[in-house]
Amino acid sequence: MTAPHSSLTAALQQVDTDLDAALDRLLVLLAIPSISTDPAYQADCRKAADWLVDDLTSLGFTASTRDTPGHPMVVARHDPQDGVERPHILFYGHYDVQPVDPLALWTNDPFDPKIEETPKGKVIRGRGASDDKGQLMTFLEACRAWKKANGALPFNLTIFLEGEEESGSPSLIPFMQENAKELTADLALICDTGLYGADTPAIVTMLRGMYKTEITVTGPDKDLHSGMYGGPAMNPIRVLTKILGRLHDDEGRVAIPGFYDDVKPIPQDMHAQWEALGFDGEAFLREVGLSVPAGEKERSALEQIWSRPTAEINGIWGGYTGAGFKTVLPSKADAKLSFRLVPGQDPAKIGAAFNAWFRAQMPADCSVTFARENGSPAGEMNIAQPAFEAAREALTDEWGTPAAFVGCGGSIPIAGHFGTVLGMDAMLIGFAREDDAIHSPNEKYDVECFHKGVRSWVRVLDRIGG
Repeated sequence: MTAPHSSLTAALQQVDTDLDAALDRLLVLLAIPSISTDPAYQADCRKAADWLVDDLTSLGFTASTRDTPGHPMVVARHDPQDGVERPHILFYGHYDVQPVDPLALWTNDPFDPKIEETPKGKVIRGRGASDDKGQLMTFLEACRAWKKANGALPFNLTIFLEGEEESGSPSLIPFMQENAKELTADLALICDTGLYGADTPAIVTMLRGMYKTEITVTGPDKDLHSGMYGGPAMNPIRVLTKILGRLHDDEGRVAIPGFYDDVKPIPQDMHAQWEALGFDGEAFLREVGLSVPAGEKERSALEQIWSRPTAEINGIWGGYTGAGFKTVLPSKADAKLSFRLVPGQDPAKIGAAFNAWFRAQMPADCSVTFARENGSPAGEMNIAQPAFEAAREALTDEWGTPAAFVGCGGSIPIAGHFGTVLGMDAMLIGFAREDDAIHSPNEKYDVECFHKGVRSWVRVLDRIGG
């Protein structure tokens, strides 16, 4: 553990002194119902953006609300303009939140946030407490504490806050392209992830990408009576299920030719780090009522989630599914599929390979169409950058547990956009816990995670600021 110097010590003490005031500020922001998916809350989304602009302005940032075709962006800049060469860092977060349905399952009004005592300690309860208002405020409070204790931040900083993350970010890429010069920095920081386990800090360095498609297999030109046509007439459900049943081999591997051609092995040191985390794959499955691993047999569950590609059938339907029986041979059968991709894989190439594989197995008298095809590439961070190791050491110092470079089974498109649109790496650090119930009723954020999250960012600010 590195001994803190005077400016770091002063900032950490400031965090502890101001914790109650920081929590009060967060509760004010959480009370604004900034639901981006519902047009009825458009004014509230702007209210949240304006609140953040006012707060950043009070910290000495040059801050403004920027209009988009959807909800506004918030952009703020801290640059002492004193001629001293400093790193330029960009911080990203989002102020919009998910809808609250089903409302009846909330124990309190989701937009009347409160600090609650629980058997596991104090929590901040309310929609957006963990995703992402509580998380983004850890960074803003770290900046507040550092500036209050030391005058100026140790690097030039741009704050970039979005209001449409929970509704697909339709305005994000155009805004980034139009404002690329202003937003481009040496490194982007994102606070929208979590701890590994309960108390192990983590930096996400790998994010899986995605390819999605919807398949329709068509046979006869109308639904047919199964008594009159059953036997000689081809059933599209039979075709669809037969082909999709071949999607994986007996070893759990995806059977599409060339699917693994561009998959890169993870570095040995990263593999060793993951092994040291002691992930229990059997317990992981038991928690959801399963016991037998279904993926690639030679890979651990953690490898499968973080560093291996997948092919999954997300939905399948056709024919009559109502009450009772309607004995028909359907004209059409449909399925939705998603492919989680890893660094090196091209979503368009994977889509083309899947389509060709599927078409090659189609029988006569049936046709197939592919719709709603879209994808995004996986993200891989350049951990050779000194800032990554510096941040890992800073997190270790705060939590007392060695911080880990981890993968992420899901997709966080903004991290990839920083690379493809602005040509910069992103570092994802977050302090959420698995039981935070993000996107669900009774969302919470532990006060401990908020407090140590602010302190963690103070340490990261110090380390990467030199």
